[in-house]
Amino acid sequence: MMDLNVVETMYFVIGAVCAFLLAYTLTPPVRVLAFKIGAIDVPADDRRMHTKPIPRIGGLAIFLAFTATTMLLCTPSRSLVTVWIGGAVLVLLGILDDIFRLPAWPKFIVQLLVAGFAVWNGTIIDHINLGGEYVHLGVVSVPLTILWIAGLTNAINFIDGLDGLSCGISAISSLSLFCVILLTGDLTSALITLVLAAACLGFLPFNTNPARIFMGDTGALFLGYTMAVLSVQGVFKLHAVLAFLVPVAIFALPLCDTLFAIIRRLAAGKSPFAADRGHLHHRLVDLGFTQKESVKILYAICAILGLIAVFFTDSLFAEGRFFKTIAIAVIALVIFVANFIIMRNPDCRRHSGLTEDDLTVAQYKAELAEKRKKKNHSAPSDDSALPGRDPDAK
Repeated sequence: MMDLNVVETMYFVIGAVCAFLLAYTLTPPVRVLAFKIGAIDVPADDRRMHTKPIPRIGGLAIFLAFTATTMLLCTPSRSLVTVWIGGAVLVLLGILDDIFRLPAWPKFIVQLLVAGFAVWNGTIIDHINLGGEYVHLGVVSVPLTILWIAGLTNAINFIDGLDGLSCGISAISSLSLFCVILLTGDLTSALITLVLAAACLGFLPFNTNPARIFMGDTGALFLGYTMAVLSVQGVFKLHAVLAFLVPVAIFALPLCDTLFAIIRRLAAGKSPFAADRGHLHHRLVDLGFTQKESVKILYAICAILGLIAVFFTDSLFAEGRFFKTIAIAVIALVIFVANFIIMRNPDCRRHSGLTEDDLTVAQYKAELAEKRKKKNHSAPSDDSALPGRDPDAK
């Protein structure tokens, strides 16, 4: 376990507070800028969950907060320069897309080029630990790294479908990544991930339902790319057995949602980048959950997956970590299934406290009256209940 001294702890606190405040205070002027340049999301189809025009370059506030804080507190390194330069390119791409709605394929090509830049600058998955043995990937390392970076970049973008969903999941994933990297002793990378999480949290008050501004592609592309680069540098190269499962667990929710979306669209004969209403968050809304309820459910799933990744880290539970990780996963699955069953029933959903639809006095009295009515109908009469009494006797 890594022990932090007072100075190192203060660096973490100052970095988090600085990034949070910068993102929070930069969001209003960024919102004004969005109206000036026409970066507004006007709902025009049934996929949109909002009903009024919303600015959508909020990710610029996150990027500026992150960049300013890391420039002030962190010593420039190859990985940080990779994030700064690649992130700036993707933020510019996102701003253009949020204004003009660029075609999907040119955007994807730019993402591949930025991922290639990261590989060229030293961000590469050149080996994995498999059963305690290092497996060098050789020529596969470059395409695998590019696929990971581009895939996670798009995954964060694809899941950005409800107010606060993508930003909140990015914050949770960054905090999970921070915990794992901190346990390995890489304080610089840990500070960077904490700053990223704090910048997301600073923006989140403006992005939660009802959102006053969206991250847009500006924020989603930057966050996905940054977390992908940091995970390669700080997690893929852990000395843990099956260490590659740690980042996969942290980002499992957006990655699985993206994978299923691509399969679903290809099976329907559509482009993998064609928008649809089949994402997990859409399905939760279709089941009857509100936006806030759906977001909370997905937050919880993402946090549990992050906790599983932390438990699987060698530094924290060297002995028996595999069984402890499985135990956490099983417990989480049981609780999730129980809550899902409860939430499928409208009455149980209202009683669970997970919704904002609380009972009024009149509704509660009506519910009690209905229960008494059912109880009276199901209960036998006093005469028929007597021993030896023939119910048909007159």
